[in-house]
Amino acid sequence: MVHYRPVETDDSAIPAALRRFMQNRLLECAGLFMLAATLLLATCLATWSADDPSWNNAIDAIPRNLLSYPGAVIADEMMQKVGLGIIAFLAIPIIWSVNLIGHRTLNRPVVRCLAWLAATLFAASVLSLFPVPQAWVLSVGLGGGIGDIIAETLRTILSLGLKGLFASFITFIAVTIGFFWSVSKAIDVKSDDLVLSSRIFGGRGQDIVAQTFGTIGHLGFRFRGAFINLHHAWRAAREAAKGRRASPELENQADPAEAAGKRSIFAPFLSRSLWTTLIPRRPSSLTSSRERVEPVMSTTPPRAYSEPQPASQSGEQSYRDDVDTLEDNPSTPQRVNRTAKPIKQSAKAKRANQTAFKFSDNAGYEMPPIGLLAEPKKSARPAELTDDALEQNARMLEGVLEDFGIRGEIINVRPGPVVTLYELEPAPGIKSSRVIGLADDIARSMSAISARVAVVPGRNAIGIELPNSTRETVYLREMLGSQAYEKSKQNLALALGKNIGGEPIFADLARMPHLLIAGTTGSGKSVGINTMILSLLYKHSPDDCKLIMIDPKMLELSVYEGIPHLLAPVVTDPRKAVVSLKWAVREMEDRYRKMSKVGVRNIDGFNERIRKANGKGETFTRTVQTGYDATTGEPMFEQEEMDLSPMPYIVVIIDEMADLMMVAGKDIEGAVQRLAQMARAAGIHVIMATQRPSVDVITGTIKANFPTRISFQVTSKIDSRTILGEQGAEQLLGQGDMLFMAGGGRISRLHGPFVSDTEVEEIVTFLKSQGAPDYVDAVTEDDGEGGLGGSPIEGGAEVPGSSGNELYDQAVAVVLRDRKVSTSYIQRRLQIGYNRAASLIERMETEGLISSANHAGKREILVPGQEEA
Repeated sequence: MVHYRPVETDDSAIPAALRRFMQNRLLECAGLFMLAATLLLATCLATWSADDPSWNNAIDAIPRNLLSYPGAVIADEMMQKVGLGIIAFLAIPIIWSVNLIGHRTLNRPVVRCLAWLAATLFAASVLSLFPVPQAWVLSVGLGGGIGDIIAETLRTILSLGLKGLFASFITFIAVTIGFFWSVSKAIDVKSDDLVLSSRIFGGRGQDIVAQTFGTIGHLGFRFRGAFINLHHAWRAAREAAKGRRASPELENQADPAEAAGKRSIFAPFLSRSLWTTLIPRRPSSLTSSRERVEPVMSTTPPRAYSEPQPASQSGEQSYRDDVDTLEDNPSTPQRVNRTAKPIKQSAKAKRANQTAFKFSDNAGYEMPPIGLLAEPKKSARPAELTDDALEQNARMLEGVLEDFGIRGEIINVRPGPVVTLYELEPAPGIKSSRVIGLADDIARSMSAISARVAVVPGRNAIGIELPNSTRETVYLREMLGSQAYEKSKQNLALALGKNIGGEPIFADLARMPHLLIAGTTGSGKSVGINTMILSLLYKHSPDDCKLIMIDPKMLELSVYEGIPHLLAPVVTDPRKAVVSLKWAVREMEDRYRKMSKVGVRNIDGFNERIRKANGKGETFTRTVQTGYDATTGEPMFEQEEMDLSPMPYIVVIIDEMADLMMVAGKDIEGAVQRLAQMARAAGIHVIMATQRPSVDVITGTIKANFPTRISFQVTSKIDSRTILGEQGAEQLLGQGDMLFMAGGGRISRLHGPFVSDTEVEEIVTFLKSQGAPDYVDAVTEDDGEGGLGGSPIEGGAEVPGSSGNELYDQAVAVVLRDRKVSTSYIQRRLQIGYNRAASLIERMETEGLISSANHAGKREILVPGQEEA
């Protein structure tokens, strides 16, 4: 076949080489001009903000757009019309400009322009079908107004049942084909290009393909950090918009320039370098420049927080009350309560000539004066608690968490007297157990002594508590001299300390109703017990509150010897401690009998009934049996007048439970169990402390009956779980730093007040001058009844009415009568503990009654029985 090719003739006067040179230069200039125009348009879109002045936002403000007012207007119109479809609008001219710079002409310009517009519309319509994210600040969808119109048409088609399903399938195919056809026409992809591309994969072109993909992979790893930063920036913008929508009224109060930066969806990209290594994600308020942060912190009005109510605040207040809910944008980590509000002093504490507190009407008795306690020293505000320092620590903490794979935001910072609380709002999918397990790593990375991490109850936040480099000392005087303590209506108010916010916390022992305290040596446990005792002594006279102090260590509570509040001298002998606890049980049962006769349910009702009866001159009688009739044998009864004196509260203070459990574990546990279960209504309360919170000291029975607990610093996580049921006490700082678990398992961190030994001695001296104590001999003297309330303690009590020799005689009689000897047999027959039975067996062996155990563990009885004799 013959092929004909037209012959080109050059009729122009310009040489062909010069004409090609001029044509190439013109193409290059056109390509560069198109590329520059596209980049300018991209710049104004990248710096677009919804708060800039435009045709849709007529305000008198300086636009933040890099191209000033024209750029703001153009960008706003583009975003309003096609939304993110502007990306397709910008991508195709870039390809055209590259082709022009490469000396390739653009054929069929009309078709290309129509295809360009069609591709933009198709992209906008597809984007409008997707749900609008939280970070989107426009009222239209992702595809702008035009995309919404097309998408609404498609949604109408999709809602027509089976016809709509078929139409949607056809529409999807048409949109897909139309989009790719438009793009191919816009960039003029020809069949020759496809053939050339297929030839590349053959022969030596394989090396080129391998090098190309290798280069792409290398660049991907090189810019991995930038892509992750992009992702984090979008998430930050979305969460900021979410918080802003949750509080629309606060958005109007913010600075316009700052609000504009927060509302701009491109603002996160401008606040950091995208081509550096991976850096922690920060909200816009913390990643902005210093010149931008300072005006916001100085002009933003102070936040309105709910005023704390220390007067009615009990120790059972939840940890949620310690971390107040912010009334500002939660995505902005700013300081709250920069300095703790000063504790309001009572009128009596303000008087210079004050001599004593008159809390009671007891004639002839004066409460100890507040002047015996040391005055609190005024300390300057530490430099680490400044706004800049706290903000820097928040940035650093987020960076540390980001290094360990924990994404989230520090939404609140609460500086306290000893520690500073950082509230972390974790990203979706982050388990709280992961963050809690990083406590030691967080402390190491933050160069802190320790760090405590716990979930804030009722909120999507995790509290991270870091210690301050300079601790503020909490003094007992400022707590006992406060209005909250003087006006408190709590029956047995205990000054526990200050919470993280610096507010004083008082707990009512009568409502607890018992308190379990644990802490290692040097943790401040003894000082804490002293502050609790002084809290009672400063508010109650000896007629209102009586104390029983058990101190096996003979050091901590012996200083209170001789004060008029004691029912007995300070008990130091563990055996007498058992007797004292048994007396408390008998007193509890006797009080219940009295309340039953009067017809009341608790000690407060009994005392109120007695006061009313005394005021009216009434008497209460009870029927008692006096004997039996000699002739008939029937019992004889008489009417006896009851004692109408009010019953005081009785507080039993046990300083070291571990020593008592080692000597008489079963007896102590049984007595404490009965008191803990039943003594609340009788007005008898127990404060029990130990420095060894192990399971053999704090048994399950004791834990079940002591719902209110305080843990000072302990040595291990196991001890923390034993006392509190969770870890965290091992991260405390010591010296009065404590975790208070109120009823229901709510845990809050407190800082106990300090009181020196000199202050305690001066107060004790003053109390001794008020009068001598009225001791009850039965508290420390065994009446021979044994047991608790007439019944032996299960598993470990002695046989009722039996001394050591009598018990041994009974054991010998059992062995000689039954001709059986073993530790378990003696234990069962006499109903005693294993240790006591083993001691009796060893004594029999020593005295020659039985032989030593053979290889099988059996013993022979060496003394003949009564029948053999």
